[in-house]
Amino acid sequence: MGVLFLLVVAFTTPGFVSLPNMMALSGTVSLVGCVAVGMTFITISGNIMSFALGATAAATSMLIAHYSSAGAGMAIAIGLVFALAVSGIQGLIVGVFRANPLIVSIASLSLLFGTAQYFSGGQSLYVETNVFAWLKSRPFGLPAAMVVFVAIAILGELILRFTRFGQHILLVGSNINASVVAGIRTWRTVLGCYALAGLCAGVCGLLLAARFGSGTMEFGIGYDYSAISAVLVGGTAIAGGSGSVLRTVIGVLVIAVLQSILLLRGFETQYQYFLIGVIVLLAILVQGRRVAS
Repeated sequence: MGVLFLLVVAFTTPGFVSLPNMMALSGTVSLVGCVAVGMTFITISGNIMSFALGATAAATSMLIAHYSSAGAGMAIAIGLVFALAVSGIQGLIVGVFRANPLIVSIASLSLLFGTAQYFSGGQSLYVETNVFAWLKSRPFGLPAAMVVFVAIAILGELILRFTRFGQHILLVGSNINASVVAGIRTWRTVLGCYALAGLCAGVCGLLLAARFGSGTMEFGIGYDYSAISAVLVGGTAIAGGSGSVLRTVIGVLVIAVLQSILLLRGFETQYQYFLIGVIVLLAILVQGRRVAS
């Protein structure tokens, strides 16, 4: 019912169905969506969320921009391996040492920002001309970034629903102690979740570098908040153990459409954050009520 109301408001908002707004909306969905898919695995595994995925995407965009002169393949490989490693290390710390995932992600966020700013001198890094022109094309009539996001979402859902690893994620998120008794090497499952999340953030970094022709840590601001908002609005349990990538995709669309409506209706940024914050709180309260009942 709420989604139907949102759609009615959207299509009665002047300018919502215009081509420029649709292009902007698809860009937002693609970028936030990639991070949100990765965040879904972390949340379902019972590790709540990561505040470092946005920074990982931003740092990846800088690496890809820096190495773009070596060719698209080399730049992408370096960027994605970096994103996987950075997030995987966090997963190793959380999985092996049972460290608090929020503290680990906050520490990683600081390290990423500090290191990137030190090596770049606080400057943006620029992509070699036309190296990623193919990511600005329109296959099947859709922006390439949207095609990439859809592919990642489908792959993520398939992993979660039809693989042993996906079943382990759900079991670990439901009850990690019972998973240990059942013989599941929980640290490997947690490590895998963080590694997948890192790859998704890395893809977001690639799309950012291709879209803007540069890489900077400023790109990462707000992505974690938008991603976890989408995950929770999509109905993934914040305590872990249940949820799906498909639900997250719906959450991403709801958040993106809401932001677009508020922007077109002249609301300033602080009102956008306020309303989205209220929606996230309502989603958490609804989850809590279901658990209590």
